[in-house]
Amino acid sequence: MKTLKKSHESDTMSNRIVHISVQLFSNEELARQVTEECQLLDIMVTVLLYMMESCLIKSELQDEENSLHVVVNCGEALLKNNTYWPLVSDFINILSHQSVAKKFLEDHGLLVTWMNFVSFFQGMNLNKRELNEHVEFESQTYYAAFAAELEACAQPMWGLLSHCKVRETQEYTRNVVRYCLEALQDWFDAINFVDEPAPNQVTFHLPLHRYFAMFLSKAVKCQELDLDTILPDQEMLMKLMIHPLQIQASLSEIHSNMWVRNGLQIKGQAMTYVQSHFCNSMIDPDIYLLQVCASRLDPDYFISSVFERFKVVDLLTMASQHQNTVLDSEHERSMLEGALTFLVLLLSLRLHLGMTDDEILRAEMVAQLCMNDRTHSSLLDLIPENPNPKSGIIPGSLSFESVLSAVADFKAPVFEPGGSMQQGMYTPKAEVWDKEFDPVMVILRTVYRRDVQSAMDRYTAFLKQSGKFPGNPWPPYKKRTPLHPSYKGLIKLLHCKTLHIVLFTLLYKILMDHQNLSEHVLCMVLYLIELGLENSPEQESDEEESAGGQERCHDSWFPGSNLVSNMRHFINYVRVRVPETAPEVKREPPASTSSDGLASSQSSRRKSLQRENSGTAQVFSLVAERRKKFQEIINRNTSEANQVVRPKTSMKWSAPGATPQLTTAILEVKESILSLLIKLHHKLSGKQNSYYPPWLDDVDVLIHPEIPRYSHGDGMTAVERILLKAAVQSRLNKRIIEEICRKVTPPVPPKKISSAEKKTLDKEERRQKARERQQKLLAEFASRQKSFMETAMDVESPDVDVAMEVATSEQHVSEAIYDCVICGQSGPSTEDRPTGLVVLLQASSVLGQCRNSTEPKKLPTTEEEQIYPWDTCAALHDVRLTTLQRYFKDSSCLQAVSIGWEGGVYVQTCGHTLHIDCHKSYMESLRNDQVLQGFSVDKGEFTCPLCRQFANSVLPCYPGNNVERSLWQSHSNKCMQDLVQEVEDLQEQLGTFPVSISSETNLSKEMESVMKDIKSTTQKKYTDYSKSPGSPDNDFLFMYSVARTNLELELVHRGGNLCSGGASTAGKRSCLNQLFHVLAMHMRLYSIDSAYNPWRKLTQPMQDKNSELISEELPEVPVLYRDVSSLLLIQILTMPQPLHKEHFTCIIKVLFTLLYTQALAALSVKCSAEDRMAWKESGALKKNASSGEKSWEVLLGHVISELSKGKIYEEGDTEELTVVNPDSVECYLQQFCLPFLRITSLLQHHLFGGDLPSCQEDEEFTVLASCLGLLPSFQSAHQFTSASCLDWPVPAFDMVSQWCLELASFADRHPDQVKALLIQEPKWDLPHLLQLPENYNTIFQYYHRKTCTVCTKVPKDPAVCLVCGTFVCLKGLCCKQQSYCECVLHSQNCGAGTGIFLLINASVIIIIRGHRFCLWGSVYLDAHGEEDRDLRRGKPLYICKERYKVLEQQWVSHTFDHINKRWGPHYNGL
Repeated sequence: MKTLKKSHESDTMSNRIVHISVQLFSNEELARQVTEECQLLDIMVTVLLYMMESCLIKSELQDEENSLHVVVNCGEALLKNNTYWPLVSDFINILSHQSVAKKFLEDHGLLVTWMNFVSFFQGMNLNKRELNEHVEFESQTYYAAFAAELEACAQPMWGLLSHCKVRETQEYTRNVVRYCLEALQDWFDAINFVDEPAPNQVTFHLPLHRYFAMFLSKAVKCQELDLDTILPDQEMLMKLMIHPLQIQASLSEIHSNMWVRNGLQIKGQAMTYVQSHFCNSMIDPDIYLLQVCASRLDPDYFISSVFERFKVVDLLTMASQHQNTVLDSEHERSMLEGALTFLVLLLSLRLHLGMTDDEILRAEMVAQLCMNDRTHSSLLDLIPENPNPKSGIIPGSLSFESVLSAVADFKAPVFEPGGSMQQGMYTPKAEVWDKEFDPVMVILRTVYRRDVQSAMDRYTAFLKQSGKFPGNPWPPYKKRTPLHPSYKGLIKLLHCKTLHIVLFTLLYKILMDHQNLSEHVLCMVLYLIELGLENSPEQESDEEESAGGQERCHDSWFPGSNLVSNMRHFINYVRVRVPETAPEVKREPPASTSSDGLASSQSSRRKSLQRENSGTAQVFSLVAERRKKFQEIINRNTSEANQVVRPKTSMKWSAPGATPQLTTAILEVKESILSLLIKLHHKLSGKQNSYYPPWLDDVDVLIHPEIPRYSHGDGMTAVERILLKAAVQSRLNKRIIEEICRKVTPPVPPKKISSAEKKTLDKEERRQKARERQQKLLAEFASRQKSFMETAMDVESPDVDVAMEVATSEQHVSEAIYDCVICGQSGPSTEDRPTGLVVLLQASSVLGQCRNSTEPKKLPTTEEEQIYPWDTCAALHDVRLTTLQRYFKDSSCLQAVSIGWEGGVYVQTCGHTLHIDCHKSYMESLRNDQVLQGFSVDKGEFTCPLCRQFANSVLPCYPGNNVERSLWQSHSNKCMQDLVQEVEDLQEQLGTFPVSISSETNLSKEMESVMKDIKSTTQKKYTDYSKSPGSPDNDFLFMYSVARTNLELELVHRGGNLCSGGASTAGKRSCLNQLFHVLAMHMRLYSIDSAYNPWRKLTQPMQDKNSELISEELPEVPVLYRDVSSLLLIQILTMPQPLHKEHFTCIIKVLFTLLYTQALAALSVKCSAEDRMAWKESGALKKNASSGEKSWEVLLGHVISELSKGKIYEEGDTEELTVVNPDSVECYLQQFCLPFLRITSLLQHHLFGGDLPSCQEDEEFTVLASCLGLLPSFQSAHQFTSASCLDWPVPAFDMVSQWCLELASFADRHPDQVKALLIQEPKWDLPHLLQLPENYNTIFQYYHRKTCTVCTKVPKDPAVCLVCGTFVCLKGLCCKQQSYCECVLHSQNCGAGTGIFLLINASVIIIIRGHRFCLWGSVYLDAHGEEDRDLRRGKPLYICKERYKVLEQQWVSHTFDHINKRWGPHYNGL
């Protein structure tokens, strides 16, 4: 023990000790032997006692000066660090053995010592309410105090209780109770306790009370002991109830913010006291003990004590004004609510009073589920279990699962549009809401008050949804389990005059609209009345009372104590003590004005009116009542039970001289509880005569009063239910209710206009004003809000942007108007003050992950399975470019392909615009902002000022109309040749720029800076492909590839085709138009030498064919090897902007002829030699027909004959088309051309507006062709051929011959490469992440022992990339290269800065995006749909396909930055 106390490393040491001792003491035989031979129990208890004695301090509870009681000091290291833990844990361990526990419970000396030990904790960590200054230092010792009581007192108690389950063990219980009571008596003496607790003090730690309570409960529940034989006398019971009651009142005070100066820690204590791990060792025994005391003590005494402890006695007057000496008026309401709620809890809870364990479990579970939907694991955690693992209900046992399936439905994990991950939840079944929702249990178990509201909101929603009740319901009344016979006395509380007086007073006050009363108060009052009606002592005989009952007693409020008969008792006059200023003095009806005066409710029947001035005016006072009862009990005056309550003058302890002059006023009341209830019904419904006794129409109501329509509803329903129950229980009540309903007098209004109406009028007025203000604001924000709502609400909004759309109806409007989201002004974008779109630029390798097979790639989980990245789009494009560069001129190669499949730059926007100068000042303010942001302002990152979407650049909007719609819609009549010439002339102008660009303007500066941003977004290796580094060709290639990347990605987002049509999926989010302007401006800085201009090669037959062959440098790339989509972008972006639609169509037509020829060439290589001969001949026959140029057969024949001139077909046939019939050829040609048509249609959509048509998949080619203007007139489908789209600018055969000749001459030199370089039919599947196995264990078993390929060690934190399957060390220093850890490095190489990794040991996915990272969540869930982060719970996990789909969707759509909110910098350390 001493070593433990001195040791600094007490944790390590205690773990080592326990590892040994647990083996010794877990064996029952051994434990018993040691106990018998070595007095183990004595030693343990004594050591614990000595250990605690080292840190005792004097208790300040009750009587600070003379207290003899000592308690442990929770601030000591011994308690703070749980140093006592190994000893206590061994003690609990040996007590789990029946034989050892038996020895302990039989040994009186041991029990005395143990109770002595427990009393050290009695009253520890005393809280004193701070009344003036806020406490300077908030001590956190309460953690230690609660832990100590739970571990050192409660756990051994549960251990002992587990052996007291049968009748034979009665003796043990008697022993414990006896010594417990002795210890309690000593404690009361030591703290000098008489009958009043010291004010403003509370301790939550009363382990002796709780031992006493729990053993009593066990005695009655399991051992069939007669409770009265083990209960102490009345005086002791009175003392016992004081401190637990003090805790209940303090809870209410804490929640009313009366302890606010004690800091947050006091709220922490109040929460811990009811929290699931502590409640059944703390609040439950406390309430049970109070129930026992209430069932044995005089009910009037008990009720008075409650209201006095809650400090609301002064409020219970019928006068409209009073003065409360112990409570500020702002706390009165919540304290009154607290007192009534406590009474409802006390009278409703049956946890120890007759419920079986299964019923308790069910009630606990329903309460938790009603507050919120819960996951399986949190339910297990929230259901209180015995803290001692070897006792009671073991969660996870059969009964837990069976109860759960009986009360709840499983809700599989769903996804919200925001992308937040849901877990699998359990939600209450409809019949549970209908029959079992118990607000009382919910109130008892809520740690946060908001949970009660949450439960009510959910209940309301259920009633609305199921159509049971449309309005705002009140908490439903739930029938209770019958009381165990030992506790029948508890019912007396409901049938005592004091309670009835309080209920009557409160009903009256609510009806008269006195201040500080709430709906909650009324709700609890009605609940108590209903409880009383449900639990009436015995059926009264109506007749005998009806005659003489009235006259029997003069000066008491009610004739008897039975609520059923008291309800109909009319009270005519009440005398109240009020300040002279009160309105009652002037004989007016009570007004609802507030002033401070002291009043005590007092009553008198008519008789006492005559004695008004005889000096014997009696005031009814709860406090006096309680004092009198206490004296009687002390003097053993046992006749109190049948005495009628005789009020005595109040002995209020208020400061002398503080009370203003009091005077007595007489109120005319003339109401009974029944009449008040009926008037209340009228008041709640807002209609006169709203209550009509239901039994007058339907007598059955009285026979079967359980009518479903009364089970849910608001206050009116509750009142109707109560009146019905009252009528059922007594014929007299029924008659009186009918009488009252006939007379129906409107309740006396306190003013001309009742304050309730006034309130509603005020409310109306206020609402009206608020509405007007709102209208104004709304008008101001309308435009901003509209654009915001459209962008912020869903990631894919198909709407076309308002701000970016020109009013199409007014065709003459040429300038687009933009709203700046910072300064709020609207206007066009100008050269001097350009507007820009908020954009996020990110490097992306998603396109590079497309593969040309539809079979999914699996994550390797054995040594045999490996992934080779040969078939990815990126790899194939790389190989192609390298091959071209080997044989052809570099500058020409760099225009024959596109790059950006890996590390391409993707640009996306939220659709909001701002002035670029506003943006600069915004960035400046962010820079000076000290708040920790999730992004780096120095890198240009920011969040959109309006929708808070992450962004890192601003894309300038080109002045003028953003879409050249209206000007060029009409088809021009110029012939093809003219247009071709115009295009060429326009390209010749490259050197000359519009004025705006040549002179430095703000716009051109911004365009340059955004171009720099675009370049710096991706790594250098993804932009440099030329053999001579830094050549302008590189930039040229990079720029049109950016356009290509964005078009291709949009295509991927649409699912790889354009069948769905409509506006761009990104609708408003598309910034391609602005992006094209920026790119075009920069591309026009590079002039293409006219000799090499590809346009010439496409549109004019070359004159001299031999000059090329002689030159010794590498030739240009043959036209047939060039990528047509790249050529398209080069042509478009090098034309002066804005482009005319007719020129655009002309360029497409010319390029389509080339594309078609490429398709024919690729097809010809695939045929067998015989087929080739056949096509060649059939083509030659039809060649001279008029439509020869538009027939694929003719053209194919021509291509074959031209290519045969070279050595192209001489190689062995590699692959053959299985069937070569005309249909399959047509299909092949269409498939070959489709990707180009899709890209072109998207481009046209962005440049010129207009929606994309939607279509079936098999019609896609024809629809797009006609949309692009390639199809002259739409023919019927069956005779349609792709060749009919051709429109040759010059004779077809000349062009084709010229293009084929280039290949033939290349074939002569490099016959092996000719076929390889021919562009093949592209069949790319959409990009996907790796397919994961069903069971997580498969991944875990393979990877958690796998060695890293770099350092050959088993990593501490292994991770695997979900894009390519690479195994990496997370945070591993072993694999660090130039200060970059492996995951970060891999994210740059594999995803150009985006990495998706599965952490093997945590089952969690982590996303790296540039310099930031975030935890995404897990795609593996257990059988209950929950994550198991860090594999702590060790449950089997299964893939959740929906989640994985969401992850993949976010990866493909590049929305990680927008959807995941919790980003942090990784400093290259992952």
